[in-house]
Amino acid sequence: MRQDVPLPSAALMQTHLLLIFVLATVVVVAIAADRSRLPPAILMVLVGLALAVTPGLPRVELAPELVLLLVLPPLVYSAGVTMSWREFRYNIRSISLLAVGGVTFTTAVVAAVAHFVLEWDWAAGFVLGAIISPPDEVAPMAIARRLGLPRRTMVVLEGEGLANDAAALILYKFAVAAVATATFSFGSAFLIFLAIISGEIAFGVAVGYVSLRLRRWAANPRIEILLSLLTPFAAYWPPAYFGGSGVLAACACGLYVSWNGPLLIPAATRLQGIFFWDLFIYVLEGALFLLTGLEARPLLDRIVQVSGAELAVAALVTLFAMITARFLWIFPAIYLPRLLMPSLRRTDPYPIWQRPFILSFTGVRGIVSLVAALALPLATEAGEPFPHRDLILLLTFWVILATLVGQGLLLPAVIGWLGLPKIADAEQIEERKEALAARRAALNAVVERLDQLSHERELPEAMVNAIRARHIERLNRATLADGDEVSRAQVDLYNEIEALLIDTERRYIFDQLERGELIDEARRNIERQLDLREVELRGNNLGTSDFKE
Repeated sequence: MRQDVPLPSAALMQTHLLLIFVLATVVVVAIAADRSRLPPAILMVLVGLALAVTPGLPRVELAPELVLLLVLPPLVYSAGVTMSWREFRYNIRSISLLAVGGVTFTTAVVAAVAHFVLEWDWAAGFVLGAIISPPDEVAPMAIARRLGLPRRTMVVLEGEGLANDAAALILYKFAVAAVATATFSFGSAFLIFLAIISGEIAFGVAVGYVSLRLRRWAANPRIEILLSLLTPFAAYWPPAYFGGSGVLAACACGLYVSWNGPLLIPAATRLQGIFFWDLFIYVLEGALFLLTGLEARPLLDRIVQVSGAELAVAALVTLFAMITARFLWIFPAIYLPRLLMPSLRRTDPYPIWQRPFILSFTGVRGIVSLVAALALPLATEAGEPFPHRDLILLLTFWVILATLVGQGLLLPAVIGWLGLPKIADAEQIEERKEALAARRAALNAVVERLDQLSHERELPEAMVNAIRARHIERLNRATLADGDEVSRAQVDLYNEIEALLIDTERRYIFDQLERGELIDEARRNIERQLDLREVELRGNNLGTSDFKE
């Protein structure tokens, strides 16, 4: 007797279809971006915007809690893991001045302009300033990496992107509370601000420590990857629940794992984890940029509640204040400390003017600002409507669209005009030389250790010679790869022949499988070894989302 299976509700089916539609659109737009060489993030937002105004398509609204609690933690944590802790620590002064000082200064400037020009009250102006003050990391970094920026500039931009959301969200909570309760104490807010920052950093490091030990104790790649997936939420949720932002804790956790993970995470886990996190972050980022554009539909519906003239004036004033504030902050923040401290000037001389200029120009706003605006309460504690809520939402979307599309599309021309790719190329040559020297030293240490083991264990000479020859061959190939054009051509030819031989072996193994001479498990083991060898030959840079590079 057939038992009836309950059909899913219409709302559930619509949600499933929307999810599939978003994923399919991400794939199509990513392919188009790759073919057109346009930044995927910008194209994704534009396509989302076009879909939002297309008649007949369903209305899409972002749930702020979904983004803040489920999407933001892995994004921040992943960025922390891929960040170099050593370079982050070396540039901590510049990063702090931008992530905390720059965000605070921009918030104050926008609040002042909103108060004196738009005639808002101070609290509402600070809400707007806190929402639009943190620059996005993903979109400008996607363009900058493709075109080439000096490494230190890239590190500062990445570091700022990691930490500025935390500062902005903390300021945002203070400002919203001031509007909702009509009370504010600067002294107590400043002390709470410092307590939140120090507490989140300590908590994030503790979560990273516990996570690495649990993963080492589990000693199973699948379980370890699941633990790595839970780690950002464990770092983010408790501080967010108790009134913090959670962002700084997730960032600190990621940086701790980045620095301590290489010696604690097994190779098998690291390889599988890189592929998993690369795909996971790729999907999250693509979907977020697409949804940012799709959010235009519900936001455009609010235009009827705001006059066109009021929106136009407020948008131009806000955008001008925000961009100007970043330029006004960054140049003194970079040059004044060196001017006032001779010791700093000796160890870290004045940078070329192009560096602060490009840092100032890459103030693109993103999804965190939109989510913060959407999360604004509808009313104050007194029951009054939250002041300028609809206008704040529209201004936030306008700022994101204008900076992401406008500044984002201009960024390649500005980088080329500043001559930064040539500086980046010179740095890469030096970095390759340093990497080659490091590999030589490491391989020399390997050979010395091999000789020691040969003496201690009385290894067969043929075995020792074979192992030594393999490591010497690796060193020779690395030397040729960084040599002149003739040497590099030899390496390319070597890699081409190796790839052809790997393909021949793979096809032969598959033929053996078809003839029944090999079982599937053995074929998979051999195939995995061939895949790893092929990846090594192609120099595949694993773990780099297309939205980041």
